[in-house]
Amino acid sequence: MSSYIKHIRRARRHRRVRAKVYGTKKRPRLCVFRSHKYIYAQLIDDDNGHTLVSVHTAGVSSKNKKLTKTQVSYEIGKLLAEKAKKKKITSVVFDRGGYKYHGRVKAVADGAREGGLTF
Repeated sequence: MSSYIKHIRRARRHRRVRAKVYGTKKRPRLCVFRSHKYIYAQLIDDDNGHTLVSVHTAGVSSKNKKLTKTQVSYEIGKLLAEKAKKKKITSVVFDRGGYKYHGRVKAVADGAREGGLTF
């Protein structure tokens, strides 16, 4: 299967997820984007169209070079939860971005939960 078709299928799944998931200032949307090499997570207020908190792999992987991508994703979730706590955000809506809920996407969610965010 070509990468173009995979991209189209993920975009369709993402549209279905986004039709149901909506973030507010009180309960923002935790959006995950996964590339082959990096992972990005953001807390988004859809009412105003603002990103409240964002983290990505560069913030974690520079500290420890020996982590796997899944371990880095877990740390990204914990770091996101830390930053969210500073902004007094405790509850979020999870947006998996059209990806299956396993592997790195699940690791971000687990790290965020451990950091204190509730879904």
